[in-house]
Amino acid sequence: MPAVNSVLVVGGGAAGTGAAILLAQHGVAVDLVEIKADITTVGSGITLQGNALRVLRDLGVWPAVEAAGYGFTTFGLRAPDHAGTLIAEMPDAHTGGPDLPTALGIYRPHLARILHERAGSFGVKIRFGTTVTTLDQDGTGVDIGFSDGSSGRYDLVVGADGVRSAVRGLLGIALETRPTGMGIWRAFTSRPASVTRTDLYYGGPAYIAGYCPTGESSLYAYLVEDVQDRSTLSADEQLAVMRALAEHYHGPWDEIRALLTDPTRIHYTRFETHLLDGPWHRGRVVLIGDAVHTCPPTLAQGAALALEDAAVLAELLLAADAVDDTLWQAFTARRLERTRTVVDASVQLGQWLLDHEQGDLPGLMGRVAALVGTRA
Repeated sequence: MPAVNSVLVVGGGAAGTGAAILLAQHGVAVDLVEIKADITTVGSGITLQGNALRVLRDLGVWPAVEAAGYGFTTFGLRAPDHAGTLIAEMPDAHTGGPDLPTALGIYRPHLARILHERAGSFGVKIRFGTTVTTLDQDGTGVDIGFSDGSSGRYDLVVGADGVRSAVRGLLGIALETRPTGMGIWRAFTSRPASVTRTDLYYGGPAYIAGYCPTGESSLYAYLVEDVQDRSTLSADEQLAVMRALAEHYHGPWDEIRALLTDPTRIHYTRFETHLLDGPWHRGRVVLIGDAVHTCPPTLAQGAALALEDAAVLAELLLAADAVDDTLWQAFTARRLERTRTVVDASVQLGQWLLDHEQGDLPGLMGRVAALVGTRA
């Protein structure tokens, strides 16, 4: 028997739906609430590293993800010169195993749809536009009040509700989320035939200029700059700013830039980081994903860490007889230091760029790849 029979998952991102799927397919009754009205309309593209693909295979969604996304096994480094000169083409680390691509790009709403459909197929009850407003727990369960006026009692609550987690706030956990000093422009558009993997340009007016194919006919492109207040810009002004910054990059960027015409497909966000240094649970409530760790996407490990959290939590809950200190000690031992290493490395890479410092990028990337190449 698993340690729990009923679970509430708060948050419908990768961490939340991953945990819901793994628990529900083994007979646990799972409710999932998501504050957004429709998770499948949010975001642009995402790069999933091999360790994320490994968990998606365990979730039973890899065939659908592979069909919807675009996998590749090498990445390129290009110069920020007049030709976008290819400096190096390198094989990437197979962190998910030799039978998976090293990385895959996919449109975020497509990934969300695949995960939510899989969760629904196992009976997960999903409610959008709903979150948790009250939380009261005792030794045997958690009483929950919802924003729609309903209530429920569960053996366990999983807070997977993002950087500004409402569940974390209800638990009274103080966690400082700090800016790293960078902001990123992202655009989702058509894929030129010349783009068949991620290429990175370091230098020029942006710290990083890159792109990632997300399907047979789509990609997302991104430019990382010093963080600025872009909130006052109209959609058309945002498009103009991104296009102007992209003017400094060439090679495939010349084709991509010509496709940047839809202001509704442009997004700007700030890089932030935090890590809850200590147990991620309080009694029968546990936090996973961005609720406890977030980092800049310099190593593209955010979604992978979230999916790993879900996989480890579900594995331990399904194998345990009780929700007790032994279970939580095992969860902390398997997640905290591994996550810390990846978060610190992601922040360090960005700091080297901010400081214009020639850090040991190959060494850093190699250490992270070796770590995440092992199962969590």
